[in-house]
Amino acid sequence: MPDDRGSLLRHYREMRAEFLAAVEGLDDAALAEPSLDGWSVKDHMLHVAFWDGLRAEDMRRISAGHDTAWKLEDGGDDLNAIVYDRRRRLSVAQARWELVSTHEAVLSAIEQMTARGFDGSLYGEMNLRGEHEAVHTDWIRRWRNERGL
Repeated sequence: MPDDRGSLLRHYREMRAEFLAAVEGLDDAALAEPSLDGWSVKDHMLHVAFWDGLRAEDMRRISAGHDTAWKLEDGGDDLNAIVYDRRRRLSVAQARWELVSTHEAVLSAIEQMTARGFDGSLYGEMNLRGEHEAVHTDWIRRWRNERGL
C-alpha cells in the first residue's frame, strides 16, 4: 500500500471543516433540540465523535499488525443504538470537546500510520476513507434548511 498520508489527512480535515460549517452559528438550545430525525445536532456531534474514536483506535491497531476490532454484521446499528442511549444526556460543551478530541486522535493516528495502516481493505465496516461524517453533515444541512436556520 502506498503511503497516502497527505491525502488522508486532507480528507479528514475537509470532512470536519464541512461538518463544523454545518453547525456554525447554532446556539446551545438549537444544538440540543431533538428535532433532527429524533436526534439533536448534539447527538450527531457525539455520534461522529464516537466513531472517530473507534476509527483512530483501529488505525493504530491495524498499523501495529493486528485485525480490526469492529467487524460489524449489521453496519453498526446495534452499537449505534447503545451509544446513542448512553451519550444523549451529555452536554453540548462535552459534545464539542469530544468532537475536537477524537478528531485530533484520528489525525494523530494518521500521522503515525505504518504502510499496513493505509490498506483500506483491512478496516471492514469501519472503512478507512469513509464518508460517514459527510452523511451527518448533509442531515444537519437539510434540517437547517427545513427550519430556516
